[in-house]
Amino acid sequence: MITPNTLLPAGALALTLLAAPALAELRTETVEYSIDGTSFTGHIAYDDDFEGKRPGVLVVHEWWGLNDFARQQAEQLAAMGYTAFALDMYGSGKLATHPDDAKQFMQATMGDPETMEKRFRAAMTILQDHATVDAERIAAEGYCMGGAVVLNMARLGLDLDGVVSFHGSLGSGIKPEPGAVSARIQVYTGGADPFVPAEQVSGFVSEMMNANANFTLVSFPDAKHSFMVPAADQKAEEFGMPVAYDPEAAARARAESLEFYQEVLAD
Repeated sequence: MITPNTLLPAGALALTLLAAPALAELRTETVEYSIDGTSFTGHIAYDDDFEGKRPGVLVVHEWWGLNDFARQQAEQLAAMGYTAFALDMYGSGKLATHPDDAKQFMQATMGDPETMEKRFRAAMTILQDHATVDAERIAAEGYCMGGAVVLNMARLGLDLDGVVSFHGSLGSGIKPEPGAVSARIQVYTGGADPFVPAEQVSGFVSEMMNANANFTLVSFPDAKHSFMVPAADQKAEEFGMPVAYDPEAAARARAESLEFYQEVLAD
């Protein structure tokens, strides 16, 4: 049986991840919660095959909202022995089907740092309070907008063991002071991503170095925005967006992120 503290080579992790959902006895829960009178709906996943309390991982969705992709990532993490919470940054029922709506939802959340932090913290507390979770071992990952969210939470010094950003924006108005970033950071970005140009990447590297943060940045030369998301090709065709799924980059990023979690969330 694979446990969260068993370190495997990246290739073996990728193969295990592909096989795990068929073997795992996953449990999922829909979580309704309220923040300042607004209703939110999240998705918790865990595996009863793993005994006792285990680390928790927060999953922050793309700008489209809490969709099946985010839920699936939570369930994959659950199959690896974590309790994962695909949280809701927008509010119950807010799921965009057009980029204009997604942009509106994103700006309403990301445009107010206090709102963004409050919504993330509320979800983090829910995960920490879950019966299966060791509240002292918490990480977070995010995709696109969600990647920006988890990086901002690290910048703010939240008590996270690690954060992983997949094709997330690397620029931010939140600038950490030296020593303020306690979470270890893992970033995966696409070298062909027009939303995260080279200047933004270099600016992020300088920012993290100035903050004395412990971070790793991996750039996949030919990968475009949303390279982790199988539905990206459909979005590109439907809306003319410069996004594309890259299965090779996605597999490597996921395998390496699992190794990262095993390290930062170890007992």
